[in-house]
This record gives sequence, structure tokens and C-alpha cells, in this order.
Amino acid sequence: MKKHDLIDLLVLATEKEASDLHLTAGAPPMMRVAGVIKPLTEEPLSAEDTRRMVIDALKEGQRAKLENEWQLDFALQVEGIGRFRGNACYVSGAIEANFRRIPFEVGDLKSLGHSPVVDKWCDERAGLILLTGASGEGKSTTLASMAQTIAKRRSVNIVSIEDPIEFVHSQGRSLFNQREIGSDAHSFASALKNALRQDPDVILVGEMRDTDTMQTAITAAETGHLVIATMHTNDAPSAIGRIIDAFPKEGQQFVAAQLAWSLLGVVCQYLLPRSGDKPGLILATELMIVNSGIGACIRERRLSQIPGLIQIGAADGMHTVDVSLIELLLDERISLMDAMAHARDPNFVKEEFQKALKSQRKGWFSGMLRK
Repeated sequence: MKKHDLIDLLVLATEKEASDLHLTAGAPPMMRVAGVIKPLTEEPLSAEDTRRMVIDALKEGQRAKLENEWQLDFALQVEGIGRFRGNACYVSGAIEANFRRIPFEVGDLKSLGHSPVVDKWCDERAGLILLTGASGEGKSTTLASMAQTIAKRRSVNIVSIEDPIEFVHSQGRSLFNQREIGSDAHSFASALKNALRQDPDVILVGEMRDTDTMQTAITAAETGHLVIATMHTNDAPSAIGRIIDAFPKEGQQFVAAQLAWSLLGVVCQYLLPRSGDKPGLILATELMIVNSGIGACIRERRLSQIPGLIQIGAADGMHTVDVSLIELLLDERISLMDAMAHARDPNFVKEEFQKALKSQRKGWFSGMLRK
């Protein structure tokens, strides 16, 4: 392999089924495989190595933006290998970069590990759906899969606003308009406002980062559009709190009422290492559907009561992350240690899992859903 060649490093990382390639001055090229960081090669990179590889991969305008703003999100298409989402930034004066591999094909929602409720949401004509989770938990993949599902079933105009564009959708039964922040639009807020003038049926928002974007997304959902957006929060209730708290105090009650009316539900995602010899990641989720009880909690800002309502909302299709983790444990797809690390109530997960093992009740999860 040619010394410190970005394309060769991306090829090698792809062959090893890595999700990410990290380039950091003073460290060897690193990769993430099944959630674990490992060295890809042995020789450390110099600051000149990382700078050369990143700068050579960028277009002229992207280089200028990196130099001016000291950080950059971008997409990289490598012929014969695939597409990567890149992030470059300055760290202690040197350029550091991460490249995340984007699969050639987006799996359907069931194969990704989502419940039938998420699939049914794709048939909705209006409302707001939030996909939440920490960075790297598969939110963009779910967003792309939902878009793909909608496009296969319906003839609609889908407008997406992304930073950067990850999955490139082909035109077919539905019309796709994918806009990238930095090259097609200055910001999520301005692009979202413009999207309302593009006769959209469905609007995809790569990330709700600021108050203007949140307000426009909620208004769009209220006025007959299906809006699917991602946010960085660790559970469903905190996504609602994040939105309400983003507004001035005098406007929070109004926003809470808007959310209670327009929000269809929240999916919070967690990717855990697959147990056993085969590397990979398994999806666990928390699913909240806005019914009358949860709508009242949002309207009255009693968000601390929402986890309990999710727990007793199995008849509506809801489940907590703890129930999702126990199901995966019973299927022997994840380890108890990883489940405990992601649980809202680790003691509940451990106790219920041990009860199920002792009684050897294979229908535990179905029983939990009937409670």
C-alpha cells in the first residue's frame, strides 16, 4: 500500500468492514469496527500527512471554508468504493478528519430493526416525526430508509435538507430534491423556509439545530406537510424538552401546544455491538407515540411523566429502551454488559432478564406488550 494515501486507507477500512476512518496527527490511521476503535496501520501520521490527505480530497470552495471556519462537513464519492461522510477540523493547529462509510443500499425499516409503527408513519400525510440519538447511532440511515419507503409507496414531492448529502436518492415514482448546506443553501433555517415554496409533500431535515429551524419545521407539520427530522438527544422526552427550551420563556407555552398538536412521535436510537463472533451493530430503540395522555403532558410541560406513559403505552405500539434491550438480550443478540450501559433503569433490565431466563418464558416480550 502506498504510504499515507487516503484512497488506499478508505479501501482497507472498507475491506475490514469499518464504519469510520480517523486521521489524527501523531497517531496511526484508526478505524471503528463494531463500535470499537482499532489501528488500521501501524505508522503514525504527521500533521503534514493529515493536511495533505484532507486538502487533496476537497474542492476549492471546501478548502477555503475549512481554512476560514476551521471545520467542515462534506461528502466524498470514491469510484469503485462508495460514498463517505467527512468531517475535518483543526486540533492543536493540525487538521484532523473522520470519514464515515455510507452503505450503497439503504435497508428497509424492518431489516434495520424498527417496529411496524415507524413503517406506518411513512403513510402519514402531515405531522412531525423526530429521529433522535447520539452521533453515530444510525439516524441518517433511518431517515433515508423512511424516505425510500415513502417514495416506493406514494407519488409525492420529497425535499431534503442535509449537511452533507449522504444517501443519494434516484428519481422514480416520487420526486426527490436534495439540497446540501454549504453548496445549495446557507443554513437549515433558510433552506427549510424556501422548501415550503417548493410544493413539498414530505420534508426531510438532516438536523434541527436552531430555533428558526425548529419553528419552521413545526409550522410546516401543522400546515399539512409530513416533516421528518433528526436531533441529538439521548431519549424521547429530552427531544421535546430540547425544542421547548430553545424558545424564549414567553413563547414556550405556545410551542408546547404546537408540538402537542403536530408531533406524531419520537424514535430514539441506540446502536450496540452484536454479541458472538460476527462483528456488527444491533439497533435498540425507544418509541414514543403522541396519544392523548402524552399530548397533555407536552402541552402542560409535564415531561417527567412521559417515560411512565411510554412504559404503559404498549397497546399503542410504544416501548421504552429498556424493553427493547431485554428483547435483544433474550434473542442473544447483545451482551448484558452492553444492555446495562444503555438502559434507563439498569436494575429493571437485569431483573427482568433474569426472571425470563429462570422461567424460560420465550414469550416474555409479547407478554410485556400486552401489559
